[in-house]
Amino acid sequence: MSEAGTTSIVLDHVNVKRHGVSVLDDVSLVAERGQLTALVGPNGAGKSSLIKTLLGLLKAESGAVWVDGAPVEMLSAKARARAMAYLPQDRSLAWSMTGGDLAALGRFAWGGAAYDRLSHDDRAQVDLALEQASASHLKDRLVHDLSGGEQARLHLARALASNAPILLADEPIAALDPRHQLEAMAVLRRQADQSATVICALHDLELARRHADQIAVLDRGRLRIAAGPCQALSDEILAEVFGVRQTRSDGFEILEALSPSS
Repeated sequence: MSEAGTTSIVLDHVNVKRHGVSVLDDVSLVAERGQLTALVGPNGAGKSSLIKTLLGLLKAESGAVWVDGAPVEMLSAKARARAMAYLPQDRSLAWSMTGGDLAALGRFAWGGAAYDRLSHDDRAQVDLALEQASASHLKDRLVHDLSGGEQARLHLARALASNAPILLADEPIAALDPRHQLEAMAVLRRQADQSATVICALHDLELARRHADQIAVLDRGRLRIAAGPCQALSDEILAEVFGVRQTRSDGFEILEALSPSS
């Protein structure tokens, strides 16, 4: 991995359309090595589209996407898979497999195989990822017999097993109980602290504020602000983008529900 503080991801005035509808409108964003960038915004704001554009799964109509100094469209599928680990929002599986085999998919770009056929080094990487995701005890269980939260932890392990220098996670804490949400965010924070570039889409603003170095606020396909947590989640942004305000207890309440005298 590169040293912390070096540019890893750059979006330069990117425009993306899906089925003729604009989903990203003139978005420019820089994500650094050693930082966790949280993408937040209302439903349909463009968070998933931004992540897919970074991966080269969506093609920009205009603008440029750079991954470690290279245009993303110039990277082969294998090069992208080795550079970027992806935890998608949709994690459905067509057939069941053991938790170990699911996590082992993270080594696919390096010529991986089923868990019990991995090399010693690859298996050690998968075991570490399972431990980091609090999923070691699920290694021999069939995935379709597990709860949604247990499956989510295995999918996180799959992404971690790749050991890619860039980790892109779309709603990584969805389906997790409060304890495992905190554990998952701590894992992502630790990856950034170990010089990875971490970009994750979140709905929980408080977790974003607690763990992110940079918060990028998207609203109807446009980047409203990308800054430190306090600036990005200012009273003005919370009101105008999310329609909420922060309470004294660090929670949030809907502006429309406030009385006229509030």
